[in-house]
Formats: sequence, structure tokens, C-alpha cells
Amino acid sequence: MDLTKIDFVDSSGLGALVQLVKHTQKKDGTLQIVSNARVTQTVKLVRLEKFLSLQKSLDDAINNVNITKS
Repeated sequence: MDLTKIDFVDSSGLGALVQLVKHTQKKDGTLQIVSNARVTQTVKLVRLEKFLSLQKSLDDAINNVNITKS
């Protein structure tokens, strides 16, 4: 999921992301979130960066999925 063009995320947005990750995990999938500095800062504030699998770039996200599947 590419959030690089998002300027702001609030608690509702974070809650939706958490639910999406949980749903994806139940289906044995993985969700990588590509984020910009502003969104990353908000996510880190609530300590969800690892759970949400934040990535700095699309290439990092693709590489992480490939590693996870191996």
C-alpha cells in the first residue's frame, strides 16, 4: 500500500490500517506499507511501525515480501 502522497493520518486512519493488516494476516497474506516521513512519524508515535511493516520505498516493500515468502 502506497501512502507516500498522504499528508496526514489520524486515529481513524491508523485503526483502519491495523484492521487491514489483521485481515490480511488472517488470509495468510502480507501487507507492506510504503510511507513518507510525516506518516511514519505518526505511526512511530503510537509504536505501530513494525506491526504495520512500514517501508521507505516500493523497492524495499517488494524485497521484504520476497524475503517473507522464502
